[in-house]
Amino acid sequence: MNEMNEIKERPQGNNLQESSLQKNSRPRSRTFTTKLCVMALIIALSVALQLYLRVPGFSPMQHFFNVICAVLLGPWYSLVCAVLTAGIRMTLFGVTPLALTGSVFGAVLSGLLYRRSKRLSAPVRYVLAAIGEVVGTGVIGAIISYPVMVLFLGNTDGTLLGYVPAWLLSTSMGAALGLLLLFALKRRNLIGRLQCQVGTKDEERQQV
Repeated sequence: MNEMNEIKERPQGNNLQESSLQKNSRPRSRTFTTKLCVMALIIALSVALQLYLRVPGFSPMQHFFNVICAVLLGPWYSLVCAVLTAGIRMTLFGVTPLALTGSVFGAVLSGLLYRRSKRLSAPVRYVLAAIGEVVGTGVIGAIISYPVMVLFLGNTDGTLLGYVPAWLLSTSMGAALGLLLLFALKRRNLIGRLQCQVGTKDEERQQV
């Protein structure tokens, strides 16, 4: 009889384990889907707004969305957004590879500085994210853009630092706009809520 009871109890234990695994997997799948939706929205807005809110050589909206995405989703999702946005612009609108070099480095550095500064206050972290975008795009991306243009397009005009002044101005404009939006959302205690919605394992959940 004891053996029969043990045999009957085993499937119940397995069922409990399976149900707990399903419960744990559902939130993960939901947060991943939410992140994909947020990424799609950011990419769509970035591509659309850059068609109109730009001047030749300046695209501040890309840097604006880089900072926002870095804070909400982290460096690697921000990198994916930057790559896909640049790829769409290059494919559909004939933009040069500068769309890629002018977005990916700032997106990653912005997210890394924000993530690595968890012990600092939220406003300081936002400023660091903006600085990461300016340095990553306005300096690193601008310098790398010159050899990229020479290798892929044969454009030898300019110098190694030729893109830096204009790109520093463009990234500063976009990062400043992103910083203003982050401060506005912070005043309404929305940053932590948005991060919880997308499952960002980072910051202001304790303030929600």
